[in-house]
Amino acid sequence: MTRSPRAAAAASASAAAALLSALLLLHLAGAATDAERRMLLDFKAAITADPDGVLRSWTPTGDPCADFAGVTCGGPSSSGPVQRLRIHGAGLAGALSPSLARLPALESISLFGNRLGGGVPGAFRALAPTLRKLNLSRNALGGEIPPFLGAFPLLRLLDLSYNAFAGEIPAGLFDPCLRLRYVSLAHNDLTGPVPPGIANCSRLAGFDFSYNRLSGEFPDQVCAPPEMNYISVRSNELSGDIATKVASCGSIDLFDVGSNRFTGPAPFALLATVNITYFNVSSNAFDGGIPSITTCGGKFSYLDASSNRLTGPVPDTVVNCRNLRVLDLGANALSGAVPPVIGTLRSLSVLRLAGNADITGSIPAELGGIEMLVTLDLAGLALTGEIPGSLSQCQFLLDLNLSANKLQGAIPSTLNTLTYLKMLDLHRNQLDGGIPVTLGQLTNLVLLDLSENRLAGPIPQELGNLSNLSHFNVSFNNLSGMIPSVPVLQKFDFTAFMDNPFLCGPPLNNLCGAGHGHRKRLGVPIIIAIVAAALILIGICIVCALNIKAYTRKTRDEEDSKEEEEVLVSESTPIASPGSNAIIGKLVLFSKSLPSRYEDWETGTKALLDKDCLIGGGSIGTVYKATFETGLSIAVKKLETLGRVRGQDEFEHEMSQLGNLSHPNLVAFQGYYWSSSMQLLLSEYMANGSLYDHLHGNRPYAFSESSSRSGGGELLWERRFNIALGAARALAYLHHDCRPQILHLNIKSSNIMLDGKYEAKLADYGLGKLLPILGSIELSRIHTAIGYIAPELASPSLRYSDKSDVFSFGVVLLEIVTGRKPVDSPGVATAVVLRDYVREILEYATASDCFDRSLRGFAEAELVQVLKLALVCTSNTPSSRPSMAEVVQFLESVRTSS
Repeated sequence: MTRSPRAAAAASASAAAALLSALLLLHLAGAATDAERRMLLDFKAAITADPDGVLRSWTPTGDPCADFAGVTCGGPSSSGPVQRLRIHGAGLAGALSPSLARLPALESISLFGNRLGGGVPGAFRALAPTLRKLNLSRNALGGEIPPFLGAFPLLRLLDLSYNAFAGEIPAGLFDPCLRLRYVSLAHNDLTGPVPPGIANCSRLAGFDFSYNRLSGEFPDQVCAPPEMNYISVRSNELSGDIATKVASCGSIDLFDVGSNRFTGPAPFALLATVNITYFNVSSNAFDGGIPSITTCGGKFSYLDASSNRLTGPVPDTVVNCRNLRVLDLGANALSGAVPPVIGTLRSLSVLRLAGNADITGSIPAELGGIEMLVTLDLAGLALTGEIPGSLSQCQFLLDLNLSANKLQGAIPSTLNTLTYLKMLDLHRNQLDGGIPVTLGQLTNLVLLDLSENRLAGPIPQELGNLSNLSHFNVSFNNLSGMIPSVPVLQKFDFTAFMDNPFLCGPPLNNLCGAGHGHRKRLGVPIIIAIVAAALILIGICIVCALNIKAYTRKTRDEEDSKEEEEVLVSESTPIASPGSNAIIGKLVLFSKSLPSRYEDWETGTKALLDKDCLIGGGSIGTVYKATFETGLSIAVKKLETLGRVRGQDEFEHEMSQLGNLSHPNLVAFQGYYWSSSMQLLLSEYMANGSLYDHLHGNRPYAFSESSSRSGGGELLWERRFNIALGAARALAYLHHDCRPQILHLNIKSSNIMLDGKYEAKLADYGLGKLLPILGSIELSRIHTAIGYIAPELASPSLRYSDKSDVFSFGVVLLEIVTGRKPVDSPGVATAVVLRDYVREILEYATASDCFDRSLRGFAEAELVQVLKLALVCTSNTPSSRPSMAEVVQFLESVRTSS
């Protein structure tokens, strides 16, 4: 087999460059030179702002390999020539110094997430023999992209996204591009065509040119590189027919051409490719029908073909995509009925068919079988019939939009089971009956629109419970009576209530009872109401008298019972002062299984003097194992700080709240002890220790025989997954089922305990006021939580929310998948944060490179999905993180679909 002269020349050049690189590294195998130190200090000199002080360690007398933060050297002991410069998200401002080009063995420059300005220095040409990775994304760089980067024979990753580069993408960037694997130029101001030279890059696996102003047609040979699996040109001005041009993309994983001007048939044939997971052709001018989907990639989960000109029915064969999570075909010209078989897509989270005015028929009751559904948007169709009550089974729905149809009948009273619902839009239908009182239980609602229907009767007072409402509309109905005076409803103006002839009271101008016609119509109902009110008042008086008598008896009983729960105990004498007098304290027990005799507790609390009973410690105290003469053991946390709690009354109030909580994945809180000098928390003892112990080999105390044989490496994936799911359910219970909401604010693997069956039990919940991070104690007191702390908790503003817990839980997921600690310290002056480590690995390697090597017998797809979830949970921006309810839903769907 012969090669073209051009290919032979390119191969020869590549070999020569590789040889030159090897010779350079061999020549510079010694320690970093003084010249290299000067080059790095020149880079520092060009920096005008260093808000986090990351370059503080770069001193004229320092060793670049050992002291310079972000610098990595080669050689057997990492003390050779400088090979990598990595400074992420530090906010560095200034110019990109050309001095880096003089580092003779530099392989990687990764400076994303800073504020560097100017352009890429022309001197960077000198890096051609050695550079393998150039990541300058999320800076303020501008000018044109230098074409000479395409001639770097070893370059594998080029990421210049999120900058201000302008002009056309240089053709030279893809000639000869011998080893280039991935290029991202997204979120710039680039114009012109997509270079056809992409076909020259035989090893290219993906490119992202999204969010620019590129124009023209798509290249013909875009999938000539056999490993091409990632194509994104979203939000440009590209046009023409692409179906035939991408037909050869047999390895495609992600395909996103949304928000362009493409025409002709959409490339639905890609759905049958083996590796595809994401397909977005939305907001174009694709036409024709959606073909029958005979086969579908087993990993395929995202289909968005909305806002095109597609016609014909929604094919029943879409159910061949069994793992579909998002199906968005809205804003087209589709017709026919909503296929009932869609209800068999158990993993579906989003179903949008809105804006297809020719879709008719009824809402299939089968949709209620999609238990994981989060968004159901069927607005603007021509649907008739009733709202099926089966939708109440979709307990994780956040968004239900059935507006602008021809639906009839009553609003199902069972919608109150959709406790996570944030948007309920039923306006512009033909619904009748009354507004269900049960809607007042949907306390997460932000939008409630029932306008333009035929609803009658009063507005339920219970809607005043919807404290999160920001949009409310019941106008253009037949509602009657007085508008409830509750603040939640009164904050909306008259337009929310207008055109209901028999509705009265503020904010409407027509006062109740005003007008002759109104008196005639309302006379009989008013009389009936007065009589009923009188009867009710008499009944209330009788019930009150009986209740007072019963309450007096109950109070006496409760006081007697309480006397049994509160035990005066002699507090253990402090170790440091053996001669001190005993102090009498108050012990309150929430568990009847615990002994209540003074003598039992006098014996049990002696454990606090015995270091052999020490089993752990954390940011608020030390944990001991206390065993009674009966053989019963409990965990006793001796508090070392009370955080923001001031005094016994506030302490007891906080603890009493914990006694009312119950969930199978929470460590049972069994009581507390208070005295002026010592406070204790009592909880059930977990014989199998914590998740941290098993993952990281920390065995501070003896477990049961079975568990003591289980090191971190023997914590199999099945067990790890169930632990993650159990902990997620406990946290979702605290966030979504408790009123008021309970934030944990101290999620970490050492607070996820394991019972005898390795079921997860979340500990230290409801102790937010005791945490040093929320008091005025220095951050060093919570050093064990570093690595789990969300960015907003480390900022001076300290704006914490439930999303702070989600971040910490995401770090725990990373621990479970990788087996690594949240922060590792391989060297005295170095620290590796797990989240950053995983993201860096994924930049130039695969997800499997992150997996715990001790794991055996696992489904790789499950680990990948959990890893992706962890990265979403650990987003820097709280609003980008999912809720814990969504986390639980995702984890359950991962196991269901595997």
